[in-house]
Amino acid sequence: MDAQNSAKVNTRKRRKETLGPNGATEEDGIPSKMPRCAIGLRQPAPFSDEIEVDFSKPYVRVTMEEASRGTPCERPVRVYADGIFDLFHSGHARALMQAKNLFPNTYLIVGVCSDELTHNFKGFTVMNENERYDAVQHCRYVDEVVRNAPWTLTPEFLAEHRIDFVAHDDIPYSSAGSDDVYKHIKEAGMFAPTQRTEGISTSDIITRIVRDYDVYARRNLQRGYTAKELNVSFINEKKYHLQERVDKVKKKVKDVEEKSKEFVQKVEEKSIDLIQKWEEKSREFIGSFLEMFGPEGALKHMLKEGKGRMLQAISPRQSPSNSPTRERSPSPSFRWPFSGKTSPPSSPTNLSRHKSAAYDIRYSYLEQNKFGSYVLLAQVQ
Repeated sequence: MDAQNSAKVNTRKRRKETLGPNGATEEDGIPSKMPRCAIGLRQPAPFSDEIEVDFSKPYVRVTMEEASRGTPCERPVRVYADGIFDLFHSGHARALMQAKNLFPNTYLIVGVCSDELTHNFKGFTVMNENERYDAVQHCRYVDEVVRNAPWTLTPEFLAEHRIDFVAHDDIPYSSAGSDDVYKHIKEAGMFAPTQRTEGISTSDIITRIVRDYDVYARRNLQRGYTAKELNVSFINEKKYHLQERVDKVKKKVKDVEEKSKEFVQKVEEKSIDLIQKWEEKSREFIGSFLEMFGPEGALKHMLKEGKGRMLQAISPRQSPSNSPTRERSPSPSFRWPFSGKTSPPSSPTNLSRHKSAAYDIRYSYLEQNKFGSYVLLAQVQ
């Protein structure tokens, strides 16, 4: 039994040692952490017309197999990706990242179409061509930017920029009277597919703005833009300002309601605490009162004890028969306060009886009490 228990403990220890973050194991696919690296790009990607190209050396396109296997450092695989890149977002960046990682040694060239071509074939853009060029230049995956890129790729353009493969998503792109502008690239075996990022696109962003136009118009008016800059009429401007004031009042009312709820909750909690403390104190007071004044309380015992002491102190004790007697000189005469006559002189026999009675009275009334002191209750002469 001991061997089995020790084996179980050892297996538990091994399991704990192999566990990853949140209790995951290696089989669950824990992503490996990368070492911290301070190397980064410090300059934007250059434009193609700013780069010197040595055309004296012949350029031979690599095959897909050679590119996948890896090429020498001095001969990277030149991949081309084009687009409009209006309102440059994460979907664009992810597409370029995929194009950059198609092969082990990739040189990514990105073509950006001009405003004229885009407005003719696709529609109006939010950003002008210079803003779009600049946005693509500052993407970390881009090595070179081609300005005023063609809408349809020609063999002359591919040869001029020495392009090996063209990267784009595999969905047919119908435009300029063609069902798929990349059809001839696919037939030539130069097409490298990438995946679109679902949930985000330039059209989606514009749809959000158009759908919530009033919200963004009020937002920009609040930030200092004029109605003229926003192309907002005078009536709409006043309407937006009124809505902004109403929203502020609603927000203040909501804040007051929340604060009042918090205050009421705190008062309730304090009142409950006070009631509990009052109940505890009342129980303690009632208990103390019963201990003092109850049927078997301390006061009753004190009264009983005091009563016993008083009865013990008042009740006389019989003097012992063999107690010594002291002779007392007889008083010459004794007169009762309520009697006007003088008592006759006592005979010697009566005198001795009187002496004994006087001694007994003094002995009883000068008895020592419980506290060790003598109390004089009466004195008879």
